[in-house]
Amino acid sequence: MKILAIGDIVGTRSVDYLSDRLFRVKNELGIDFVVANAENATEIHGVSSKEALDVLEAGVDVITLGNHTYGRRDICELLSTDAKIIRPANYPPLVPGAGHIITETLGYRILCINVLGTVFMEAMACPFATVENVLDAEKGNYDISILDIHAESTSEKIALARYFDGRINIIFGTHTHVTTADEQILPRGSGYITDLGMSGPVNGVLGTDAATVIEKMRTKMPARFTVADGEIKACGAIFELDPVSKRVKSVSRVKF
Repeated sequence: MKILAIGDIVGTRSVDYLSDRLFRVKNELGIDFVVANAENATEIHGVSSKEALDVLEAGVDVITLGNHTYGRRDICELLSTDAKIIRPANYPPLVPGAGHIITETLGYRILCINVLGTVFMEAMACPFATVENVLDAEKGNYDISILDIHAESTSEKIALARYFDGRINIIFGTHTHVTTADEQILPRGSGYITDLGMSGPVNGVLGTDAATVIEKMRTKMPARFTVADGEIKACGAIFELDPVSKRVKSVSRVKF
């Protein structure tokens, strides 16, 4: 069984890019399940209902989000009605949406969890305790588990991965938009990579227009960020699991 995890989708052009290519890539690589982070799919800050639905129609099975979850307020209704879109589980419980779901593919029950890091980011509930509570609540209800850690700090992502090694099958990081080269199988069997990277324009700064970002950094003056023009690439990782033991056999970076 192969599960493809796709890094942060940046901008509507990147949604169109996936719509044009993802089904072909799934067929060529033998992908059985796709999870993608889409918190920046609507021109950097947030994802609208339209783009979220377009991402699902492109061939993504579950969408995860992050610190820009509520950047587009129209997503709130969709978060409350569509189980294929989840927001970080450690948001306050009163906000719309759910932090995890269980869906089914090829007869396997797949638990997907989304959590925000708290190092160098806005204060949220403890990600360790939040994920622990989800695993306790869903014990016996799933066959395969996936965790998206949307976080700034690489050390926090690695610490969470080490803590849940052997208890969650697939663990990956999102948010920094830069693919890391540490894909691995951890000592207790979890497949892991610190950051999947970005699905967006490759000639900008993290998908954003480079000139604007540079000017902001040089002058410290306010600037309105926009999605960069030019070539788009999608980045992520493929996690291959043994269909019987459900243990991860390999983790490989992918770009298309």
